[in-house]
Formats: sequence, structure tokens, C-alpha cells
Amino acid sequence: MSVIDVHNLSKIYKVSSKKPGLQGTIKHFFKRNYRDIIAVKDVSFTINSGEIVGFLGANGAGKTTTLKMLTGLIHPSTGEVKIVGHIPFKRHPKFLKQMSLIMGQKQQLLWDLPALDSLKINAAVYEIPDNIFYQRLQELAEMLSIKDELTQPVRKLSLGQRMKAELLAALLHHPQVLFLDEPTLGLDVNSQASIRSFLKEYNQRYEATILLTSHYMADITALCERVLLIHEGQLIYDGNLEELVEKFTPYKEVNVELSYPLSADKLADYGQVETVKGQEVRFLVKQENLTETIAKILAQLEVNDLNVTEPPIEEVVSQIFSRGNVNI
Repeated sequence: MSVIDVHNLSKIYKVSSKKPGLQGTIKHFFKRNYRDIIAVKDVSFTINSGEIVGFLGANGAGKTTTLKMLTGLIHPSTGEVKIVGHIPFKRHPKFLKQMSLIMGQKQQLLWDLPALDSLKINAAVYEIPDNIFYQRLQELAEMLSIKDELTQPVRKLSLGQRMKAELLAALLHHPQVLFLDEPTLGLDVNSQASIRSFLKEYNQRYEATILLTSHYMADITALCERVLLIHEGQLIYDGNLEELVEKFTPYKEVNVELSYPLSADKLADYGQVETVKGQEVRFLVKQENLTETIAKILAQLEVNDLNVTEPPIEEVVSQIFSRGNVNI
């Protein structure tokens, strides 16, 4: 059953243009010229109940604008959106109680008060009875391993602890749909892993539907089988993450440890040399030439170790965006 339905969604901003200097300012005061900036253009997709979907794009691609339209923060210029059967920008109370938006660098907790006080305020806003509030508080705090920190002022919490408390606050009302905009932004590796583990467990336990944006590809690969790619406001891919990688990596990564160092010039015949660090060399080799190239390397070079891997997914996605190909 589809929970998120988006059809031909667009957002166009009208921005005034002013020429520089005093004369331009005076003309701008009496007569303003406007130009259109297309932030999102004809985006369509559906997400079913219980799915975790990654939403990828470069800075300025339209990810956050799309999320704001899906959560009712801004009105779309054209198109239709329905979230759990509701039109977001109407902000019906039933809709607001079934969704939550979490932004990595935006906080809802009161800075100088213990997180627990802010959680009690959230419970009152969402009309959660006390017995259910304390039950959910205990359950989520245990899942997030943050029970002891809730009585401390928010300003004394580490960034990772604060993000966990923000997640707890956003999930007290057990939303059916979660929109996560960079939830691990700025966190250390251990905190990122902890947040990912929690989101996976929360999804499995409550069958929540999650749309996740992140610049950390580890978040996407750990949580999402399906991804949406947006480029310059247009959706250019909607499908399986592994299929995307296979389709757009016509090469393998060959890592070789030599018995002695060689310069990049002397290694150029064996493939595209990406890096040379002492005796360690990283090649990119086309898949159709892989067997021949490995045989050549082993026959002509003194090799201590060799392994073949897929190139990092960050590189794959970066290449797609750099092409700007909307016909993926």
C-alpha cells in the first residue's frame, strides 16, 4: 500500500533581479524585474508502507525543497502530493500526528532545559496520555541508549547524544512516516553507526516508512535498497541501489601491492592509474578487460597481493551527477 504519492511535483520561485549601482537600485525601487528559479520540476514517485528510501542529490539539487513540500512547510507550484491520504500543505491534525521531519542541524529541544522537559512538552502537544508517554519514553530511550542523559541540560550533551534526543522527541507520537534530512550530519563514525542501527530497528519494529537524505553514503548503503536521484530539480533515477551501481560502473577497482615501488608512468599500460602510494597501486580497469589485465599484471610485475573490488559508491553517484544525464 502506497503511503507517499507524488505526481508531477514542481516548485518555482520568483526572484527579483537588480542591476548593480545606485542607478540600478533606483530603477529596482520603482520597477522590479523578476526571473523564475526552478527548484523542483515534475517529480513523481510513490513509496509503500515500511520502505526505507534514500533521496540523493548534490547541494542545491532540490532535496530539501521536496521534503518541505512533502511535509507541508511550503506550497508546491504545481503537482499533487498525498501523504497517508492527506494533502500536506493543508496541515490537518491527523496528518501532523502521522509524520515527522528530522533535520540534522535543526533542533526542537530547549537548550537550557533537560531534554526530558522538552519531551513532556511534545507529549502535551501531541496529546499523548501520561502512561503511554512514559512507556514510549522508556522504550525509545533504551533503543537509543540515552536514558541517563535525558535529565541533563541539552547544552551539556554531546552532538551525538543531542541527535539521539532529537530523534526521541520526533518519534514520541509514533509517526507512520519519517522524513530525515541529514540526520547524521556532523556526527562521528560511532554516533553515525548508532543512529543507523536505531533507524533500522525502528523501521522493523513499527513498519515506519522512511525517506532519507544524506551526504554520507554509508547511511544509504546500510539502510536503503531503493534510491531516488534528483539532479537540478528533476528525478533522474528511481530504483534499486545495487542495480544503479552495476549500471554505472563499467570498471572494477584493482588494488595491487608490489614488491617494489614504480612510478605511475611505468604502470599506465595496465589500466587507469588512480593512486600510487609507495608499493600500493590502485587501478581502474574496464570489466571486459579485467581478466586480461590481471593476467598481465601477474605475469609482468612482482606482486605481493592483489584484490578486485567495486569502486566506492560515492564515486559512482558523483559521476552520475557530474554527467547531468536525465535519461538514466
